[in-house]
Amino acid sequence: MNIAIDGPAGAGKSTIAKRAAKELGFIYVDTGAMYRAIAVYLIDNGVSAGDEAKVAEAIDDISIEIRYEDGAQQVYLNGDNVTGRLRTEEVGNMASKSSALPCVREKLLSIQRELAAKNDVVMDGRDIGTNILPNAELKIYLTASVEVRAQRRYDELVAKGEAGVDRDKIEQDIAARDKQDMERKAAPLKRADDAILVDSSDMGIEEVAAQIIRLANERK
Repeated sequence: MNIAIDGPAGAGKSTIAKRAAKELGFIYVDTGAMYRAIAVYLIDNGVSAGDEAKVAEAIDDISIEIRYEDGAQQVYLNGDNVTGRLRTEEVGNMASKSSALPCVREKLLSIQRELAAKNDVVMDGRDIGTNILPNAELKIYLTASVEVRAQRRYDELVAKGEAGVDRDKIEQDIAARDKQDMERKAAPLKRADDAILVDSSDMGIEEVAAQIIRLANERK
């Protein structure tokens, strides 16, 4: 069984998907982490997302693995654990740009579909229900207002002890990323026709996860 969870940045997709996967006994496939791993590689090698030919050449031979160690997901890029770098704003912004490139999407598409064909999975991203897993048994479009998503991200960064966090700048970045994700030519962010809309603006994590688990159990 495949569950696809799509939605904009900061909607809580990864957190909710992990909870649902654990409760259902499914494998959680973090597609966003895969794109962010590629973004780390591009940043470290000084490759601009604006030069698709160079990006295609740069990522041709890279390897990305998702492993579970002590119950926690770890992302390895060419054998190096890059998990701690994936949630930075710099990597997030690069991932939003580079993930729009067809060469990047093609690189990860076969990996993701192969995982879903062999396992019960919960997969979250921007185009899972519309492009990666169009035949998923359950599709969710998880969203929240820009203001709520910005506040959540601000709280997350402050809790991590990051200094000089600008909430207004975060809100501007999220709004810009929404526009970029929705308007890109390659697999833009949109709600699949058969996806169930879940607005988490006024819902807690447990409440959203419980709703998705209930819907999944109904479809088993």
